Amino acid sequence: MLTLDLHAGQIQGFFDIPTDNLYAVPVFARDLRTHYDQKNFMVVSPDVGGVVRARALAKRVDAPLAIVDKRRERPGESEVMNVIGDVAGKDCILVDDIVDSGGTLCNAADALIAKGATSVSAYITHGVLSGGAVARVSASKLRELVITNSIQPTAAVSAARNIRVLAIADLIGEAISRTATEESVSSLFD
Repeated sequence: MLTLDLHAGQIQGFFDIPTDNLYAVPVFARDLRTHYDQKNFMVVSPDVGGVVRARALAKRVDAPLAIVDKRRERPGESEVMNVIGDVAGKDCILVDDIVDSGGTLCNAADALIAKGATSVSAYITHGVLSGGAVARVSASKLRELVITNSIQPTAAVSAARNIRVLAIADLIGEAISRTATEESVSSLFD
């Protein structure tokens, strides 16, 4: 079985069949190199829990790393407390596994702009975008939200001015091919 960016890697342990968890980081890195000036961007984790993912992307594209320190008082609500790292004058790239309501993402973008970031974009694997999330993202300070097509984009997502969808078919196809030929799948992410 193949999965993509599990929210918690430990979930793999609940399966009693061979399971490989794929990561969108290589797809994101390739896209970042073609759409951004590598000398001026900084990868940012929107919370402390996402630092490992953000660090993996930052290492792959040779970029500095910052972290947004947030508190979640109630489900669906978050408050940015601090930005760890100097983001002034940088194009900030938030990276996370999932965006649902978009609240955390938009709050993080506001905090980064307030700390002097030139622009804020986000690369998110699973674009759930429930409720008013698309409208929230469209009205936000996010220059661009880039999501994969791990979830079929809705008409609202396709019509949004600042949401772009990346295909992950090549990544999944390569993983299937490697599985069939008994090659390493994990080496895709080295």
